[in-house]
Amino acid sequence: MVHDPAQAKRLLRQRLRQQRRLLNLTQQAAAAQALAAYAPLLRRYRRIAAYLPSDGEIDPQRLLQRLQRRAYLPCLQGQSLCFRISGSALKEHRLGVQQPARGRPYALWQLDAVLLPLVAFDRQGHRLGRGGGYYDRAIAELDRRPRRPRLIGLAHHFQGLQQLPTEAWDQALDALICDRYARFFTKKS
Repeated sequence: MVHDPAQAKRLLRQRLRQQRRLLNLTQQAAAAQALAAYAPLLRRYRRIAAYLPSDGEIDPQRLLQRLQRRAYLPCLQGQSLCFRISGSALKEHRLGVQQPARGRPYALWQLDAVLLPLVAFDRQGHRLGRGGGYYDRAIAELDRRPRRPRLIGLAHHFQGLQQLPTEAWDQALDALICDRYARFFTKKS
């Protein structure tokens, strides 16, 4: 048993990312199709941020097609995260992330819902990301903003764990949608 949260997170990331990568194209397509069935849960949101899947992440594109929405995609600018409407040419960021090459940048607080990629989630709504902290830093800024989007994690069902190791800066989800179920979380004050 690992007692250091940072080391425990590293080991979880390694194991679950490898498990995602083992999914073949048929399994990935089936998971994306199953995810799309939850589109009615998101109909009330107009400006939705999503992501381009990589490293075995569940693909949100069919879900967005069913909603008939264009996504706002994440763009890394230094250590900050902004979003641009999909549709423009893509460029690769230094971290290997595909992002819109141009377009007006939007801050997280200007969106209605954010579909977040994740490596793992737990029953309390904690999310384990890739480890760069881009989303956590952007979410932490929301306390100083006039509004807050709904934070909705997307994942394969096997990425769910009983409990994740957490640290003070980790940001919890409002909801989670995976290929087998959706779950909503109550925020603790």
